[in-house]
Amino acid sequence: MNRIKDHGKKWFYWLTLGVVLIIVYKVLDQLTNVTEGIGEFFKAISPILSGAFIGYILYLPCRKIEKFFKKSKKNIIKNRARGLSILTVYILAIIIIVIIIRLIFPILIESTKELIENSQGYIQKTINEYQQLPEDSIWKNEQVYQVIENIKNIDLAKYVNVDKITEYAKEAISMVTAIFNIFVAIIVSIYILAERDRICNFLKRLGKAMLKEHTFKSISKYFNSANEIFSGFITSQLIDGVVVSILSTILLSIMGIKYAPLLGFVIGMFNVIPYIGAIIGIGISVVITLITGGVSQAVWMLIAITILQQIDANIINPKIVGTSLKISPLLVITAVIIGGKYWGMIGMFISVPICALIKILAEDYIDFKIKTKKRIAEG
Repeated sequence: MNRIKDHGKKWFYWLTLGVVLIIVYKVLDQLTNVTEGIGEFFKAISPILSGAFIGYILYLPCRKIEKFFKKSKKNIIKNRARGLSILTVYILAIIIIVIIIRLIFPILIESTKELIENSQGYIQKTINEYQQLPEDSIWKNEQVYQVIENIKNIDLAKYVNVDKITEYAKEAISMVTAIFNIFVAIIVSIYILAERDRICNFLKRLGKAMLKEHTFKSISKYFNSANEIFSGFITSQLIDGVVVSILSTILLSIMGIKYAPLLGFVIGMFNVIPYIGAIIGIGISVVITLITGGVSQAVWMLIAITILQQIDANIINPKIVGTSLKISPLLVITAVIIGGKYWGMIGMFISVPICALIKILAEDYIDFKIKTKKRIAEG
């Protein structure tokens, strides 16, 4: 009887294994269709995901404005604090977008177009100045000469056509589907901001129902930590980037630097990436200024922007960010390099808060292991 049972178990095992292998083979065989299906699904829900992201970005300013309205002595304002905060945030966002589209974008596009069209002339001018240097100059060496020759052969107009980019952007914006998606995203973001307490309470109840109490508390703790880190970092870094961009543009304009708005935008955009971003932004700006304005102007620009970066790092950024992520510069630089290697600019940006969260998890794990060993030793 036992032999028959064992024989039946073996057959059941091999039959199950065969079915699993067939399923795996079929899935792999239809992998392209599965991937396309997943891609279509995410494409369909992209407005919802975009709305969730917009709501997440606007959450921090919305929360601060709501607290301000709740302090009002008038009940009509206090009772409608959330609705008024959402309305205020969106009015400010619309004003900023209108300013960017009507004032900033045209200037940036025109500056970029002019820089590309005149790039060969600027490069040739730089080469002529280089050739006029004394033969015993430290800059007169084979490596510098090779770099200049390589730059000389670059035609930026071949790689970047601003007119076409602008044309494609206008076509994309004018598409009915894009407008519909933007509309849905805005509605979703408003709903998320307005109903965030209900959404969070539902997720908490769902977590308590599905998970053990200890597991739920751990996940809830790390979820709150992650939310605080990401929302604070992303929102504050974007605001800081805008502030640095404006201040850089004003400073460079006062100094008479050519393409000041474009360079200010570049410096501010890269400034959202801690440590390395500031170096990249300044490096690009110095190279462009060197080509368009000469060595003297580039050096003065480098000094001025470096001072501005120090003011930002020690005064402006701490005021905006508030609490530090408490990560060593070495960890930040490592995270930015790895993030940039695998996910480009976005990876460089989000790698820092991810690193901060991993640091919290690692420290908690180390504390847990030390306490466990101590308990075993004492017991």
